[in-house]
Amino acid sequence: MINEFWNLVVETWEQGIRGIGIDNLIICLAIFIGSLVARSLMNTYLLDKIASFTEKSETTLDDEIIESLRGPFGLIPIAFGLYLITSYLPFSGSLDLLATNLVKMLVVYTIFSALANLTKPLLNLLSDTSWLTPAMTTWLSRVAGVLIWLVGITMMLDIWGIEIGPIIAGLGLFSVAVALGAQDMFKNIIAGIFILSEKRFQPGDRIRIGDGLHGIVESINFRSTQVRLLDTSPVFVPNTDLSDSQVINHQDMSYRRIFWTVNLVYSTKAEQLENICKEIEEYINNSENFVQNPGQENFVRVTELGSSSIDLTILCYMDVISYTQFSQVKQELIFNIMRVVEKHNSEFAFPSRSIYIENQDS
Repeated sequence: MINEFWNLVVETWEQGIRGIGIDNLIICLAIFIGSLVARSLMNTYLLDKIASFTEKSETTLDDEIIESLRGPFGLIPIAFGLYLITSYLPFSGSLDLLATNLVKMLVVYTIFSALANLTKPLLNLLSDTSWLTPAMTTWLSRVAGVLIWLVGITMMLDIWGIEIGPIIAGLGLFSVAVALGAQDMFKNIIAGIFILSEKRFQPGDRIRIGDGLHGIVESINFRSTQVRLLDTSPVFVPNTDLSDSQVINHQDMSYRRIFWTVNLVYSTKAEQLENICKEIEEYINNSENFVQNPGQENFVRVTELGSSSIDLTILCYMDVISYTQFSQVKQELIFNIMRVVEKHNSEFAFPSRSIYIENQDS
């Protein structure tokens, strides 16, 4: 009985699963675990060592390349481990073909994932040129990634003996139907290309769209552009709307401008008005907050006799600064105007209307 049981154990051990012995399965499991350990060692030691070396360089391109290759490099030990397993196991026929094709697919995936990941850091080399902006770099890297994966998928299908030509021909009518139903999407893509080529704005720019939306551009995508409003809520604007709308790019300002009208009462004398204008203008010209615009000088002038006030126009410029700083400078200018007006015994006017009632004897 014991001999029979032992023979049964030996037979089960040798036959295993579909003729593959348990000892062979244990060896394959060890190979797979070894490939996982090799993957971890490659990422932890080899790539980290290279990354620590590249951090000492002045450029960040080598750092970006190393980071983009971490994922694909980690697949190399896995692919090699699967190749060892398929070579070691006694596969035959269709099962051998299946295992070989799976290894080939993993190799193709590793190669093309590395190529797709490298597109962005390599295109960043050209991002400092005058014609290629960061937004265009992002677009080109996405397009290049799609094209690379199309080639990769074609090769994967070819591994299984699937011809891509009949598939493309079969999708012809379907693609026409999709194109007719996705006209707006293609319009948005074309509009996005025009926006990028014309360099209307870039991510990080503060823009105003028409008379409504005002915020920071976060990303320019294929179909829409994401704008973060000043209240921090995101808005996705279709590229066609941006292409057809009036867009003000505040980021491209040469100067910030203040153009105010100050209303003074009619009891203000000419000499008072002259002194008020002179002192406000001196404050603007002597303050470090304001600059001289070569195209238009700063001035403070009496410009109009209004219906209920004498109107002073204040025009001045300052460097492009943040909105918070801009508000602080305006506040200081307002306080100075108030002090000057009070100093010269004048007052601010407000819209008013005088009504005269005439009594007539009946």
